[in-house]
Amino acid sequence: MNIIQKIELIKPYSKLLQSSKMGLEREGLRVSEKGGISQTPHPSVFGSPLTNPYITTDFSESLIEIITPPVNSCEKALSFLANTQGYLYHNLPPGQTFWHSSMPCVIRGETYIPIAKYGKSNLAKMKTTYRRGLANRYGRGMQTIAGIHFNYSFSQDFWQKYHSILSSESSIREFIDDGYMWISRNIIRYGWIIPYLFGSSPAVCKSFLKGYHDHSLKEFNQSTLFEPNATSLRMGDIGYQNLCEDVAGVKANYNSLEHYIHSLKAGMQTTSREYEKIGIKTNGIYQQLNTNILQIENEYYASVRPKPSPQIDKKPLDALRDDGIEYIELRSLDINPLLPLGIDRQQVNFLESFLLFCLLNDSSLITTSEQNEIDNNDNLVAHKGREHGLPLIDNGEQKSLQDWGQDLLNKIYLCAKLFGDAHSKDVEEIAKRIKNPSLTPSALFLKNMRDNNLGFFDYIDTLSKQNKSKFLLDKIDKSHFILLDKQAEISLKQLEEIESSDEISFDEFLKNYFKK
Repeated sequence: MNIIQKIELIKPYSKLLQSSKMGLEREGLRVSEKGGISQTPHPSVFGSPLTNPYITTDFSESLIEIITPPVNSCEKALSFLANTQGYLYHNLPPGQTFWHSSMPCVIRGETYIPIAKYGKSNLAKMKTTYRRGLANRYGRGMQTIAGIHFNYSFSQDFWQKYHSILSSESSIREFIDDGYMWISRNIIRYGWIIPYLFGSSPAVCKSFLKGYHDHSLKEFNQSTLFEPNATSLRMGDIGYQNLCEDVAGVKANYNSLEHYIHSLKAGMQTTSREYEKIGIKTNGIYQQLNTNILQIENEYYASVRPKPSPQIDKKPLDALRDDGIEYIELRSLDINPLLPLGIDRQQVNFLESFLLFCLLNDSSLITTSEQNEIDNNDNLVAHKGREHGLPLIDNGEQKSLQDWGQDLLNKIYLCAKLFGDAHSKDVEEIAKRIKNPSLTPSALFLKNMRDNNLGFFDYIDTLSKQNKSKFLLDKIDKSHFILLDKQAEISLKQLEEIESSDEISFDEFLKNYFKK
């Protein structure tokens, strides 16, 4: 059954799509008045990053992550993000800004990137040790790259109806798991279109690649490196993406949930000679959690992750195995510095339509040869995506990016119509970028730098300060600020409870964790 036939079959039940859930995760560096990464601790006003579900930290003490809860509309997700970002600006220490780009500000050196701390508990120590391991394995600089993650799930009612329409003989649990893995394969297969349409990192501060000479970037000015036709250097070979996979020698297998779990567990259970050289401890201080290819499953970087419902007493892969896939996490989105939130309604509506396309379009198993083609396509689009007639490979067949992209967008548009007029209009507007690369965020990014005679740092620094001023002038949502104040207080109480409940040493805690 092809995608057109499936669209016709679900059209009478398209209202069930309105019950889908979505959420956003937006990262960003706290930057000091002088333009470097802030050296101050995570502001206490935000509560505990270990237990606050809305404002936490990622790799660095200065890399903030805003998380919205799952909601049933784009408007609710963006509103929560906007109000939380406003709260962030109102509570940042004096002189600090929230860096408004995926690629980092000036990096003075590895030691000026403070690793995140989460308290005295064993769980907190584990999170910090994991990050110390990332620093020792890949360098701290790569961990300062920020992005936006789009979390999405179709409703149980929709899955039930889709299960019935296709007359599937699988159990509903198996059908949903297979459906999300089906979507994941198509995200991987066609995912190059995301950085092309939305990539916003065609340039980078020279300090990011200081001492790193093995790259193809050209000089924009004395402080900036760039690729003339790049879309998303964050997703290219100077970004974090390929390091875990190629250097460490592990590749996730998305051909089924069982294959996915097995492939990541293999990486978590196979020691690496390279990481053995780092050692577990130096002078009694943990340098990494273990010497395996992956310390834990989160170390594997990918553009998409199938995710379970969060559970305190289970590791994520065990939760996936026992309880199935709850939602999909799309991780290939750059922060667009031209937008106040780094993302907008038009983009979210496109992403929702794209994920429905990934469900309804055919999704064969990914072979090794196709995976090689996919990796090559991704890197080409990241570095040269706006080059006219850029050739990509679709299952052995060469196609220009424009021709292939237009074919995909035609199908995505048909899926958008199932959501309603707003989605179809937004997809139609974004689709103009496929034949007119000058409309893409990456092209506008470079044009603005040239028109204003600014390098990367000065351009983003200006936008970051303008964005801060805008949010400080905007009317605040008092009820949302009260919610976040209360959540900060709750998180600190939860932190105390966790710290007071520890009864074993950190050594024993880790031993028990990996023994499970």
